[in-house]
Amino acid sequence: MPKCYLCGEDFHQVFHCHGCDHDYCDLHINNEIHGCDLMKEEHMHRPYATPQQTYINVGPSMPPSANYSSSQPQLIQTSGPTRGRTDGSYTWYRSEMSLPENAFSIDSGIDFKGILFPYKSEISHFLIGVVMIYLIGLLAFYNAQLIEYNYAWAIFMLAGFYATAFLFHELGHRQVAKHFQFPTKFRLLTFGMVLTFVSLTTGLLFLNSSIPAPTLALPGAVVVLGLDKVSKETGLCKAAGPSVNLVYGSLLLFISFFLPFWPLNFFIANAASINFMLGMFNMIPIGILDGQNIFKWNKKVYFTLVSSLGILLILTYLFIYIPELQLLIWPPPF
Repeated sequence: MPKCYLCGEDFHQVFHCHGCDHDYCDLHINNEIHGCDLMKEEHMHRPYATPQQTYINVGPSMPPSANYSSSQPQLIQTSGPTRGRTDGSYTWYRSEMSLPENAFSIDSGIDFKGILFPYKSEISHFLIGVVMIYLIGLLAFYNAQLIEYNYAWAIFMLAGFYATAFLFHELGHRQVAKHFQFPTKFRLLTFGMVLTFVSLTTGLLFLNSSIPAPTLALPGAVVVLGLDKVSKETGLCKAAGPSVNLVYGSLLLFISFFLPFWPLNFFIANAASINFMLGMFNMIPIGILDGQNIFKWNKKVYFTLVSSLGILLILTYLFIYIPELQLLIWPPPF
């Protein structure tokens, strides 16, 4: 029975791509999905002379569709240099279905375009990213009235919840990718860091102004090597981020209902809305946002996440911004 060159599964009918001369299933026949242009680029860059054959231990870094034993790593014969492509917050990698043993090292041969300090430690990238998000949060939640009424602590608390919403969202992507044994790390994005610095600058300039300054921030994102653009693994990796925000926000909202300390319970409800808003924003099915891949992979999962986040976001906003509901749910002690 013929097999799809990309996913390796058997199908009664496959389709031949004349661009890269391989057979694919109906899910992966699209040139952009199976990376046809990249394969032709690799072929063009290979020398005419027979290159020296090397063996790379790729054990658990093999794509999940391949058969291997994690206790006995498989040796894959490769020819020519490894090449890669970075696309948004995820990286698709092609080189005869093999991955370097240490894909994120400087010797891997992968060109991480658009990533700042690509070979520095992941913890340094995480720390810088979270600090940048926290600073943006301080500007976003700054309110002179809170300071006047001795609630300045709430600004720092909400900024912390904003940072953890971002952190847990990215960790969700990362841990699911690790579960599928894909090489993955959090990385700072060059354009995202520039955007964040611009937002910090404008936020400081308009801090005491009546004109609200935009506080856009995307300092970094999780980079996953080996994912297909449309597959179960890609869909689950992408869905993990908004799902974490859904669970985290629901937990905070539940706590706010039963916490007897005002206004702490009210501000925790605001923290819940931050998670719902972040998750909902990422479900927009455009560009590098999570929603695009989830929608292409499984529309049922997509609409379940969108409806859950949307309903909770609307309800939380109603609770927070309608005074009668706010006083009913979180009554002050006076």
